[in-house]
Amino acid sequence: MLKPKFIGKRIISVSAAALCLLSSLKVAPVSFFETDAADTLTAFEITEDMKIGWNLGNALDATVTTKDPETKQDVYVDFTSVNSETAWGNPKTTKELIDAVKAKGFNTVRVPTTWFQHLLDDGTIDPEWMARVHEVVDYAIDNGMYVILNLHHENWVNRADLGTAYDDMHGKLINLWTQINASFGDYDQHLIFECMNEPRALGTKHEWWGPEQSEVDTINKLNADFVNLIRSSDSPYAKTRLLMIPGYCAGSDVSMISLIEVPKDDNYVAVSIHAYVPYNFTMNPATALEDRMEFAPWSSELAAILDGFRSTFLDKDIPVVVGEFGTSNYQNTQARMDWATQYISTAKKYGFPCVLWDNNVEVEVKPTGEAHGYINRRTLEWYTESEKVVDTMMSVINDDSIVWGSERHLPTVTHQDLSEGTLFLGGPMEIDASKSDTYQNTTPGGDAAVSWDQLENKEVAIKYTGSDPVLCFSNEAYGNWTEIKPYSVDSENGIAYFLMSSVPDAWGEDPASIAHMQAKTLKVTNIEGIYILNAPEGNIEEPEATSKIYKINVTDIDRAKSLAVTLEGTPETKLNGCVGYVVGEDWNQIEWKASTDADGKIVVTTPLEEIPADVERVEFQIWSNFKEVDMTSYEFTDGAQETTTTSETEPAKQLGDANLDGRVTVADSIAILQHIALQNKYGLTGDALNNADIFMRGDGVTAKDALIIQQIDAGIYTIDQLPIMSDVQ
Repeated sequence: MLKPKFIGKRIISVSAAALCLLSSLKVAPVSFFETDAADTLTAFEITEDMKIGWNLGNALDATVTTKDPETKQDVYVDFTSVNSETAWGNPKTTKELIDAVKAKGFNTVRVPTTWFQHLLDDGTIDPEWMARVHEVVDYAIDNGMYVILNLHHENWVNRADLGTAYDDMHGKLINLWTQINASFGDYDQHLIFECMNEPRALGTKHEWWGPEQSEVDTINKLNADFVNLIRSSDSPYAKTRLLMIPGYCAGSDVSMISLIEVPKDDNYVAVSIHAYVPYNFTMNPATALEDRMEFAPWSSELAAILDGFRSTFLDKDIPVVVGEFGTSNYQNTQARMDWATQYISTAKKYGFPCVLWDNNVEVEVKPTGEAHGYINRRTLEWYTESEKVVDTMMSVINDDSIVWGSERHLPTVTHQDLSEGTLFLGGPMEIDASKSDTYQNTTPGGDAAVSWDQLENKEVAIKYTGSDPVLCFSNEAYGNWTEIKPYSVDSENGIAYFLMSSVPDAWGEDPASIAHMQAKTLKVTNIEGIYILNAPEGNIEEPEATSKIYKINVTDIDRAKSLAVTLEGTPETKLNGCVGYVVGEDWNQIEWKASTDADGKIVVTTPLEEIPADVERVEFQIWSNFKEVDMTSYEFTDGAQETTTTSETEPAKQLGDANLDGRVTVADSIAILQHIALQNKYGLTGDALNNADIFMRGDGVTAKDALIIQQIDAGIYTIDQLPIMSDVQ
């Protein structure tokens, strides 16, 4: 552990520019730490010493806006004073607050900080603002805590033109980090720099999911600029300061974190991830309250997400810091405590610190997903119910039986050498995700004939360079398309391994119908060869399943009929899921809820009227408590049936009510944005889809519909004005 030694109020190795800047500060310079080579920690020693952290949310990151008299919309002011710290309703941060956080057991404070509204005309950071940031940072530093300092809520980072804005963003990023690094450069390894917060294409349909390659490239280049700037500075900690770099929107899904380019020759760069997961449990206001009263149904999904951090980064000796996590207070304390137990236990075993988001909002007044308050910043008392969640986290951190980083690496597995296996498809060949229209995002289907007899009790290895591939299976007609991710990746040798024992569950029907096997890329991948190997030896840890899937043939089934699925298992078990199908490349789903009876049985009946006649297969998916039941049979029934699908049991149609809760609130705006960003998981159907289309009725659901609902919530429009016509700007 670093031993801070105060050496008086002096500054060493500061550039001339920094001296000019600091000379204008209205407070005396702070004390700094002295260190030598013996005190220097590795990146993984730092992340272990960070333990668990707390976010000073909605304080130094608060922005100031004014109302545009013409559009009636909020717009940023150009410049604001240090009083912006209280603009979002929180009191001014005090040393006593940080002392209370430290006393509770937190060893890290993340200080989200917005800078763009505190720049003078020449681009210099307002000396008063810099002094205030120093003051808050020092509250934690003086306690021997770690501090994460970042760029947060910057209007030039989150922008719709992200993919083409690199040149503009580069200059702004360099300007800010040059000044911040000069001002804080002599703080030792207790101070951590985080490049950006949730960079994303603001206001686009894919703002929170599925970035374009150009947007990923912009973020990766800015991260590289940030790292190079700090490393080339004259700070005594230039080479050993821990730096955090995010991916697109700092998202937690493997499909996005795998696109982050981490410098291969820098041992002090950590990946920054925000993981309010599972989202439908922690934050999604559309989730029914009864569905988050127990955490057990969500456990498998959490396990799978956190394992993605390990397999993508930690197993490859790349540090991870979860800079934001939490679960909104829906007055479901026990479920939140169970969530905290699993989350922090897993994080501790895998060896990554988590920093709790706290915005000082105690409970949900209306469903927004934003009640992340743990300590009352005015009284310095912990909120009664949320304190139980924090205490649960601390009990795990202090539990010596759970060893930090003990499971950082995946279990050792011995694979058959490629030369001893069967070459299924030779290379080299390049596959490119941007060329999906011409099917060049996969290896050739015509060369990919395979039978289950060749695959059963085997594993498949793909030798490659570039982006990690996925493995795809289809039937003779290329139908029932099924994708699986590698369970193990040898990054040093560029080999991805896929366990065939996981295929039948993913395939969802008799695997004997498998006829084609192809590699697919999420970016650009050069395939050198695909091999079929003997089953591996060793302790195989397969990816955690998050649902149970049954694929059902509906070819030529009359859409006036209903699909009746019989489930059997544990008595009186709450279940939910969907009947899903693909049209073109778009996933659609009809959600259902049900509970088994005292005998452990339930028939889930779903009308097929919403499914197009040319759809050949549907997926019957069980999401919650899927390990407790199995499908025993299914049939197609005639006539009116009592159904358990949500579309039949929700309130009547009301324009704007996209989440079908009988009201029009900002929660409906969120439901619309989720539908736009991720239809395969949060897609709206039926009445919900109809209700959501409130702008230019009939033009489909767009981000404009979400904006109108936000304006209704703000009082700019009223419900009786719906639908809104094209005069809305």
